[in-house]
Amino acid sequence: MLLAVLVLQYVAPRLGLPPAVALLVGGGALAFVPGLPTIDLDPNLVLVIFLPPLLMDGAWFTALAPFRRHLSGIASLAVGAVLFTAAAVAIVTKLAVPELPWAACVALGAIVSPPDAVSARAVLQRVKLPRRLGTLLEGESLLNDATGLVLFRFAVAAVITGSFSLGEAIGSFAYLVSGGIVVGGVIGAVWILLLRRLADEHLMVAASVLVCWMSYIAGEMVHVSGVISTVVAGLVCGWYQHVVLTASVRVRALSSWQAMIFLLEAAVFILIGLSLRGVIDRVGGIGIVVQDMAWSVAAIIAAVILARFAWIFGSDALLGLLNRAGFRTAEPLGPRAASVMSWAGMRGVVTLAVALTLPETMPGRDLMLVSAFAVILVTVLVQGTTLGLVIRLAGLQEDERSKPPLDLHSAEASMLKAQFEEVQRVAYSPDGSLLHPRLLDSYRRRATISTEFSGSDEDRAQDIAAHYGVILAAVAAGRAELVRLHRAHQIDDETLHDLERDLDLEELVALAARG
Repeated sequence: MLLAVLVLQYVAPRLGLPPAVALLVGGGALAFVPGLPTIDLDPNLVLVIFLPPLLMDGAWFTALAPFRRHLSGIASLAVGAVLFTAAAVAIVTKLAVPELPWAACVALGAIVSPPDAVSARAVLQRVKLPRRLGTLLEGESLLNDATGLVLFRFAVAAVITGSFSLGEAIGSFAYLVSGGIVVGGVIGAVWILLLRRLADEHLMVAASVLVCWMSYIAGEMVHVSGVISTVVAGLVCGWYQHVVLTASVRVRALSSWQAMIFLLEAAVFILIGLSLRGVIDRVGGIGIVVQDMAWSVAAIIAAVILARFAWIFGSDALLGLLNRAGFRTAEPLGPRAASVMSWAGMRGVVTLAVALTLPETMPGRDLMLVSAFAVILVTVLVQGTTLGLVIRLAGLQEDERSKPPLDLHSAEASMLKAQFEEVQRVAYSPDGSLLHPRLLDSYRRRATISTEFSGSDEDRAQDIAAHYGVILAAVAAGRAELVRLHRAHQIDDETLHDLERDLDLEELVALAARG
C-alpha cells in the first residue's frame, strides 16, 4: 500500500490530477487485482487512528483570530448545513424508498452530510482561496464531523428503540460539545505544563505527536465529543507552541509530523478505494447495485450536492437582507464566492467509517453502504478535480480589508530592527568599549538590508529572489565541497553532519526568504 502511495503521488501531478483522486482511483483498481486480499476495515479503529491526527493538523495551524471572527459562519456550515443536508437526504431517501423508516433515512442523511476534513485538506492545500473562504472551509471541516456523528447516533438509536426525543437530542448535543471543549482545553493545558518541564527533546516531540490521540480518546472515554476535544486541544497547542517549543524541537516535530500526516492522508484514500470490493460484495455484487439501487443512489447524490447549494445561497441571501436592514454582523459572500463554497463539499473517510458501523439489522443497510461510497466517489472525483477550475472561473479577489496591517516585508524589517537593538544594547561594556564588533556589524547589516529591497512589490520580489539565489548557489557550492572533503577522507562523519546541518538551516532560511 505504501509503495502504491509513492507511485500514485508521483504520477498524479504528471496526469494533471489531484493526488486524492489518483489515490482513490488507484486504491479502487487495486481492490480488484487477483490475489490481493479483500480489505475489511474496522470502522472504529479507522476513526481512532486517522481522524485525531488529521483534525489536530488542521487545528494546530488554524489562525485563531480569523477563526473567532468567522465563527458564526463556521457554525452555520458545521451545524446548519449538516442538519439541512441530512434532512434533505432523508426526505429524498423516503421518497425513493418509501418502505424505509424515517429514522433510517435520517441516519443515511447523517452519514453523508458532513464534508470530510481529510478530503477538504487534500484539495484546498493545492488551490488558492481568499482568506475568508479558506477560514470558513477549514473551520467547517474541523467541526462538522461532531454534528454528523451525534445525529447518526440518535438516528440509529431511534431505529433500534423506536422512539426519539428532540429535546433530549438537543441537550445531548450541547453536553457533547461543551464537554469536548472542556476536555480539549484541559488536555491542551496539560500539554503546555508538560512541555515546560520536559528536558529531553525526543520526549517533547513524542508528547507533541501523541496529544491528538490523548485528546480524542479522553473525550470518548468520558462520553463527550472526541472531535471537539481534539480540535480545541489543537487550537490551544497551536496558539502556545510558539512560546513553549524550542527551535530545535519545533523543526524536528514539524518534520516528523508532516511525514506522518502525508502518509496518513494518502493511506486514507487508498483504504477507501480498497474497501470498494468489500462494499460491493456485501450488497451482492455490482449487478444488484446497478439494477436495484442506481436511481435511488443518484437521487441521494443529487440531494447531497444541491442541499449544500441551497443552504449556502439561502444563508447568503439572508445575510444580504440583514445588511440592508441595518444589521452589519457579517457581509454576504456574493454569488461567485458562494458558488465556490457550495462546490467544495467533498466527503471521505468519516462518511465511509460511519457507514460501516451500521448494525446488521439496520433497515436499508445495503443502500446506505452503497450510497455512502457513491457520494465519496462522486464528490472527490468530480468536485475535487474541478474545484480549481471553478475557483478560476469565479475570479475571486482577496478582500483588502482582511489583510493584516503589516505584510511579510514590513514584519521582517520590524523583527530585524528589534534583534539589532538587542545586540546593540549588549555589544558594549559598561566602560563603553565595544565587545562584539562582528556581531554588531552583522545585525546592523541585517537590520538595514530591507531598505535595499525597495520599489514596487514586483521589483522587490525580483531583487529578493536574485539576492537569495546567490546565497542558495553558495550553499550548493559549500555542500559540494563538504561532500568532496568527506569522500576524500579529509573529514569524518561527525564533521560532515555538523556542517551539513548548518548548510541545511542556511538553505531553509534562504528558501523561505526568497518565497
